[in-house]
Amino acid sequence: MSFPLLTATALTPAIGAIVTAAVPSARRTAAKWIALAFSLVTVGFAAAIVLRFDTGAGADRYQLTESRSWIEDFGVRYELGVDGIGVAMIALTAVLIPFLIGAGWNDADPPSLPANGQEGPREDEGDAPVSRRWRPTQGFFALILAVEAMVVLSFAATDIFLFYIFFEAMLIPMYFLIGGFGDRAGEQGEEGQARQRSYAAVKFLLYNLVGGLVMLAAVIGLYVATADQLEVGTFSLQAILEARGSGELDLATSTERWLFLGFFVAFAIKAPLWPVHTWLPNAMGESTAPVAVLITAVVDKVGTFAMLRFCLGLFPEASEWATPVVITLALVSIIYGALLALGQRDMKRLIAYASISHFGFIVLGIFAMTSQGQGGATLYMINHGIATAALMLVAGFLISRRGSRLIADYGGVQKTAPVLAGTFLIGGLGTLSLPGTGPFISEFLVLVGTFSRYEAAGIIACAGIVLAALYVLVLYQRTMTGPVKPGLEKLPDLRVRELAVVAPLIALLIFLGVYPRPLTDIVNPAVEHTLSDVDQTDPAPHLEEVEAGQ
Repeated sequence: MSFPLLTATALTPAIGAIVTAAVPSARRTAAKWIALAFSLVTVGFAAAIVLRFDTGAGADRYQLTESRSWIEDFGVRYELGVDGIGVAMIALTAVLIPFLIGAGWNDADPPSLPANGQEGPREDEGDAPVSRRWRPTQGFFALILAVEAMVVLSFAATDIFLFYIFFEAMLIPMYFLIGGFGDRAGEQGEEGQARQRSYAAVKFLLYNLVGGLVMLAAVIGLYVATADQLEVGTFSLQAILEARGSGELDLATSTERWLFLGFFVAFAIKAPLWPVHTWLPNAMGESTAPVAVLITAVVDKVGTFAMLRFCLGLFPEASEWATPVVITLALVSIIYGALLALGQRDMKRLIAYASISHFGFIVLGIFAMTSQGQGGATLYMINHGIATAALMLVAGFLISRRGSRLIADYGGVQKTAPVLAGTFLIGGLGTLSLPGTGPFISEFLVLVGTFSRYEAAGIIACAGIVLAALYVLVLYQRTMTGPVKPGLEKLPDLRVRELAVVAPLIALLIFLGVYPRPLTDIVNPAVEHTLSDVDQTDPAPHLEEVEAGQ
């Protein structure tokens, strides 16, 4: 029996979460190092997945598969398997988590310790605990590892019910990360901040729970439909795809459309897509920077990934039927998110609204139903994760120094902290998809794929590029240039730990912008399978015949 690599990749952070949470309260630093160690081991397993995945012609669609009986009476199995898109998303998740742990090294320390960004000792080895009560530091890192485990299983699950379990279960640790470990920078004081964090966490939970309940009804409906036509109900994605391909399973048009809507609503909320996006600015604004990155760069990607794997794979006719509406929603997200980003006073909420605009591009690429569009959308998921991580983490370092998220409280930072300002600029340029950075390739492919089938949608989406340049460059101009604002004269530059977090992300951002082939080689075969599921091919180019001599 082959080594269960996918299970090991998910089990490592799960065990790490338990071990980290069990560390005594007086050993906060030990808990941090344990969490980092488990996250690095997970990176090793993710690298093994990438190396073992076969991208050659004729290779199986789903590889590294595992299948074991679980709840036989209901047809539920523990089934895992990855295509190229799943491999890329697992790799993104595994790579980002160590950087988030490093960036949040001091974020959950008790308030009695020195505040973030201030000079002075932060480590507490050998010190007496502040109280005998269990301190949240261990919980913070344990919850991050727990989210990682559930996200990896979501990307690997090929049993629909198994996917649903982890799709919903990740809400629990995320709720506590948002509500219990929020940003300490705010205008309302400690009590007001606590209320805002609680509001953001509850809003996040309610939105996603509603979407999950709708999806659960659709999952049960799909099981009933398969039981009706295949004699035995199944949640197996591969079995359903094979039955549809052979003609054994033929869903009625109305049934397929209702089931599609049940899945799509849940994924649109998770992504998020306009108009079910309003939980994201609250959640990101009230979270610490690493948790904000975890939300938008990792957790939200489960939504767009699931659109490719489940909506298009299970319900091809309904996906084609819904395409005009979904593309309209994506375009609204692109423009609306960018316009709201332009008007923000809060730095973190600006990045949140920018992410809503970017998710619009991702969904647009998915439902353009072209190889360029879907390939670009997949690359966008990865490159957006890296670019947003770089920008948000540097913004978090800046906010921790000043103690304010308001853009108006900053100015002239490049004179006192030039390295911080430089990394902030590169992260911002990646966010606006500057040529030479990874997001540029992604956005270009999405637009090419959209133009080839929906020219008007492509033209409207281009407005998002202009608006992105505005909100990013205006943000940089207001915070980093001009005279130094009072209170920032002695602002410290990035420290070694912070540089160690940001520098690799920037290097990866530029590398994938110059040489994206390692990603495209993995992703493109999976995109071809997805297009085959919906029975779509790329539109033939329209060439006008020109008479000789004209």
